[in-house]
Amino acid sequence: MKLNALRALVTAIDTGSLRSASKKMGVSQPALTKMVRELEAELGATLLERSTTGVIPTAQGKILHARATAATKELDEAVQTIGQMGGRMVGELSVGAVPLALLLLIPETVRTFSADYPAIMLQLREEMYVEQLSQLHQKSVDVVVGPIPKDMRAGECHIERLMPIEMVVVVRRGNHAAARANRLEQLSNARWVYTSLSGHTGYVRTLFERHDLPAPPPAAIVNSTLGLLSLISHGDCLGLMPKAIALHPAAAPYLSIVPLQEGPLMLELGAMVRSESMLKPMVRKFLAHLHRAATHIETTSKQVGFASVLG
Repeated sequence: MKLNALRALVTAIDTGSLRSASKKMGVSQPALTKMVRELEAELGATLLERSTTGVIPTAQGKILHARATAATKELDEAVQTIGQMGGRMVGELSVGAVPLALLLLIPETVRTFSADYPAIMLQLREEMYVEQLSQLHQKSVDVVVGPIPKDMRAGECHIERLMPIEMVVVVRRGNHAAARANRLEQLSNARWVYTSLSGHTGYVRTLFERHDLPAPPPAAIVNSTLGLLSLISHGDCLGLMPKAIALHPAAAPYLSIVPLQEGPLMLELGAMVRSESMLKPMVRKFLAHLHRAATHIETTSKQVGFASVLG
């Protein structure tokens, strides 16, 4: 199989049009059509269904598209890495980050990293932590920035510790009954919002279990900080969120932190990458800038008297 023919098939399926694919690849439409047909002849299978509105992949085409996409991506990354090892810092870097990281770490990291390496395009994805590791394992992102899991298997990925996180219990400002609670046990019958994929996991459950208390069932499950803020600020639900977000000017007018004797749930924010990705110079450079940003935030917060935000 010729690499250009595989790229032609992938581009045709991605764009849904032979004409668009030919323009994107910089070849004539007849030339691109010829490459796809030669590929079909080599495999003895129809890969594209053609119509007046465009093209769609057949079952066989979907299989080859998935494998060819992965193969061409690996080859492109190899070319980028070899170039970077020679000092040519160009390419793309995909980063998945939890909202706290996007609020505190990523802006400073992007500022300094982009100043040093302007030819590298950063793709930033805001995701809840539970989705990030899945994206990392699927190679959809190069770096994830989020709480370091306690049950991470040794050697599963490379981890760099960045900064502590205080997860605090928050309620709607004006929800005086919940805000007056001083022990976690008093909130066992409250309506809790979980940020997880199911009620069987999540930081709320972790908080209760660490204090030998049964975890309450979730009243709602969300997969975004915006959803969590909305449910808590407009109802009688409770939730857990990083203290830095709860104190942020965009959230603070609507939320109260419950002053529990047990204190916050302490987590650690870290950067996680696949072990093989550490060979990429741009990944190592980005991690260095993340550390620089974490140090900058800690130093600045102490200078202005907000050390408590970082724990």
